[in-house]
Amino acid sequence: MQKFSKKLSVIAHDTNVYLKKFFLKKNRYSYLVKPMKYSVFSGGKRFRSAIIVNTGKIFGIDYKKLIIIGAAIECVHSYSLIHDDLPAMDNDNLRRGIPTTHKKFNEFTAILAGNSLLTLAFEILSSKNLKLSPKIKNELITTLAIYSGFSGLAGGQYFDLTFENKKISKKKIIDIQNNKTGKLFAFCCECVGIIKQHNLRKRKILKKIGSDIGLLFQISDDLIDFKGNSKITGKPTKRDKKKGKPTLVNLLGYKKTLVFANKLKNKTNEKIKKYGVKSQDLLQSIDFILARKF
Repeated sequence: MQKFSKKLSVIAHDTNVYLKKFFLKKNRYSYLVKPMKYSVFSGGKRFRSAIIVNTGKIFGIDYKKLIIIGAAIECVHSYSLIHDDLPAMDNDNLRRGIPTTHKKFNEFTAILAGNSLLTLAFEILSSKNLKLSPKIKNELITTLAIYSGFSGLAGGQYFDLTFENKKISKKKIIDIQNNKTGKLFAFCCECVGIIKQHNLRKRKILKKIGSDIGLLFQISDDLIDFKGNSKITGKPTKRDKKKGKPTLVNLLGYKKTLVFANKLKNKTNEKIKKYGVKSQDLLQSIDFILARKF
C-alpha cells in the first residue's frame, strides 16, 4: 500500500501542476480566483484523477491527456465540496483541517467560486491542451454535464438533504449515493471508453465499475464518519447520525455496512481483473478506499 500511496502522490502532484499552470493564465486580479484556488488546492488526494489515470493505463492512453481530464474532474469535485459545506446544505466549518470556503471568505463568494470551478472544468476539457478530436471532446463534455447535473451529482445531493431524518429503503439510499458520489467516479472510468471510442456495451461496463467504486468510496466515508477521529479526518465526525443522513450505516449499522462494502469490493475487483495485468493499479485503488482513515 505504501508503494501505491507514492503513485497516488505523483498523480496528485501532476494534477496540481497542471491546474496551477491553467490558473496562471487567468486574470489574477479577479477576486474569485483566490477562493477557487483556496478550495481546489486544499490538500485533496486527487483520488478521482488517480482512477482516471489507472483506468487509462489499462488501455494505453497517453498520461498527459488523462491528467488534464483528471484536473477537470477535480474542479467539479471541489465545486461540490464548497457547496456541500454551505450553511444551507451540510453547514460544515472545517474541510481537510482548514476552514471551509464560506468560513474563510463568505457565503456568496463560496457559491460563486463553486460555480466558477464547475464551469472551469468544461473550459479545461474544451481547451487546446487536450489533444483529442472535437467529437471525443464533445462526448466527454456532454457526459460530464449529465453526470454533474440534476440527474447525477446535484440530484443526488438534493435527495441526500431531502431525506434527512426520514425512513427510506436500502435501494433508495444506494440510488442517492450512486448519484451523489458514484456518477463522478463513473465518468472517471467511462471517459476512457469515450476516448477509445468503445461501443455502448463496453462503455457501460466501465461506467458500472466507476459507479461501484464511487459507491464504495461513499460507504467508506460514512464508515469513517461513524468511527473516525476528527483530528485525523480534518473535519467533524459522527455528524451523519446526528443529522439523520440517508446512509447505509444509519440503516444497517456499522458491522453490516462493512460486510456490504467488502462484498461490493470483491465484486468490483472481479470485474476489473478481467482486464489483465495492466489493471493492477486500479485494483490497488479499490484496496486503498477501505484502508484509508480520512
